[in-house]
Amino acid sequence: MSKIEVDAIDKQSGSTLTLGGSGTAVTLGTGATQSGFGRNGSVNWQTTIKTGDFTAASGEGYFINTTAGIITLTLPSSPSVGDIVAFKDYAGTFQTNNLTIDRNGSNVVGGTDNPVISTEGQAVILVYGDATQGWQPVEAATNSDLPRPSFMSATGGTITTSPCGSDKIHTFTGPGTFTVSSLSNTPANNQVSYLVVGGGGGSARVTPCSPASGAGGGGAGGFREDKSPVTPYTASPLEGAGSITVTATGFPIVVGGGGDTGNGSNGAKGGSGGVSTFSTITSAGGGGGSNYDGDGAAGASGGGGRGTGRNGGTGNSPPTNPAQGKNGGGGAATGTGGGGGGATALGTAGSVNPGVNAIGGPGGAGATTSINGSPTAFAGGGGGSSGPSPANNPGGTGGTGGGGNGGTASGAGQNGTDNTGGGGGGGQSTGPTVAGHTGGSGIVIIRYKFQ
Repeated sequence: MSKIEVDAIDKQSGSTLTLGGSGTAVTLGTGATQSGFGRNGSVNWQTTIKTGDFTAASGEGYFINTTAGIITLTLPSSPSVGDIVAFKDYAGTFQTNNLTIDRNGSNVVGGTDNPVISTEGQAVILVYGDATQGWQPVEAATNSDLPRPSFMSATGGTITTSPCGSDKIHTFTGPGTFTVSSLSNTPANNQVSYLVVGGGGGSARVTPCSPASGAGGGGAGGFREDKSPVTPYTASPLEGAGSITVTATGFPIVVGGGGDTGNGSNGAKGGSGGVSTFSTITSAGGGGGSNYDGDGAAGASGGGGRGTGRNGGTGNSPPTNPAQGKNGGGGAATGTGGGGGGATALGTAGSVNPGVNAIGGPGGAGATTSINGSPTAFAGGGGGSSGPSPANNPGGTGGTGGGGNGGTASGAGQNGTDNTGGGGGGGQSTGPTVAGHTGGSGIVIIRYKFQ
């Protein structure tokens, strides 16, 4: 390739001199400089971060880190029209340790003061116009011109951080207030995930009689869950109760208590569990299990019936979508109780098997969710108690999710587990002993993205 070396190139006629053909870049050799072409407003940003005082050169941009203290940027001396300098607050600390602009003998926006930059995240491009106005800003920006997503913050309940580290989890085991103090500038981050579980139903006290008599298990408290798209966890199959986007206010939380054991009269039922609420979401309490010959009570999940031809209580009462619980199981002959309904499964009816006699029905299974950071079951139905003989007849097992086991002629049953919404296990009376079992209290859990 040929090489031309000349001292000057001049056009003989006309006013236009063209260098290079269409689509050809004209570049200066390493170390070469240009003059007379002017600038197009760009600078070459320097790769070394400035952490102390320095003098700027025209055509250069600087990232300035004032974390360790204030810094002075000295503008070029004897500038020419079109000279340009740019700078940017590297660490977002100009508001704490300011940047001083030493004008170095030239005016800045027509003044003779040295400007002090104290805005966090400030970036400025300065161009020299003339001796009168001197250096003038032609472009300025701050970090707010590239807004970062903010996140909501709140108080109330017991607060933990999710295993992934991005979510806050507020757990209410009793009444309280979920108070949102600030919102995200990204609307999706203001939609919360929640779990609201009502109190489990109790199993009725059993009237002393001869022979011994059993009872139906309590129904589980209502299970209602909704998962925000921005909170990464595995929800239950019942997810989808309705989205809640919060505002900056306080949300009263109600946590339903477990149902009691009733009055013990023939055909009486255990007490229904209490309702739990958050915002527009209400989870009903579970229905109580019946004693002697009676049907189980209706509720979020129905209580178990006791005795021949007796039915379990109706679940999902009042109705929700998805259903907040299932029906209880019916009773069977010789004083056998059915299991209370659970969040995801019906309570099982008591059964009578030749040679084994009466067996209490298991409680319905609850639902498992990881909203609290690990897979946890809630809202299991209480197991029904067995018939009177033989004494080792098994009672029904409680449903996963806090349901209590049903009693036997030789052993007591169990209460529902608190803060799971589990139903109480069916009671059993032997001679003058009167037994019943309470439902477990409910729970409210709220989860949201905080970083």
